[in-house]
Amino acid sequence: MFGFHVNRWILVVPAMLVATVGSSQALPGQSPEKSLLEPGAVNAPVSASVPTAASPEQLGDTLSARERYQAAISAYSRSPQMTATVLNKMGIAYQMMFNTKEAMRCYKESLKLDPRNPLVLNNLGTVYASIKEYGQADHLYRKALKISPMSALILKNLGTNYLTEKRYDKGWDAYKQALAIDPQIFADHMTPKVQNPASLQERGAMNYYMALGCARSGYIDSALQYLRAALDEGFTSRKKVASDAEFASLRANPDFQRLITETSSQ
Repeated sequence: MFGFHVNRWILVVPAMLVATVGSSQALPGQSPEKSLLEPGAVNAPVSASVPTAASPEQLGDTLSARERYQAAISAYSRSPQMTATVLNKMGIAYQMMFNTKEAMRCYKESLKLDPRNPLVLNNLGTVYASIKEYGQADHLYRKALKISPMSALILKNLGTNYLTEKRYDKGWDAYKQALAIDPQIFADHMTPKVQNPASLQERGAMNYYMALGCARSGYIDSALQYLRAALDEGFTSRKKVASDAEFASLRANPDFQRLITETSSQ
């Protein structure tokens, strides 16, 4: 879902793409899986096996699921008709190969055919975020939300974008709205994701608020790992974490107590 090259399991909130190809994304503390860029929630995982008499689009989906993005693009390009959906899928494949220019072209072509598709608007927003054009990303996320106001994924991406811009209150507010809609939004394992190319301070902010979100959702191990990253990156302090009511659910946890003790002794 934030700035955006493929997440290498760094504790940074990734921007999520909306796609129809499958992938998995592990939270900190879970076994890491390589993940894709996302534009929204994945509609359904794609089988890794090639369907009998597969169409070019079906073949492209299968190849994307196997992370063979160049081959997937070649398959999609053979589709008898360049629909908005096919162009969106091509855009995701290009984005996963860090080819933002072609990804942007595909998303824009998709929007010419289907201008009010919130998933594609979200995906295009992640491209702009990846090249640090955060204002344009904001515009696209908010435009997508006018069409799909209950999209937890787009709200999450918007929140991450706000945090990157140091608009911390707005970022946390967007995260809370996303959590209210989908308490498991921070544990979405099926949507492709891309990492935000933020500064150390910005990463610290994103990790801190991601810790808040995970704590609210009950993902304790993940909350602790994001929190440790935020402390290591100097965004917050032991005193603030210990007194923050949002972390009240963690205070009896021995790992949380150890984290505070370790940090205070540094």
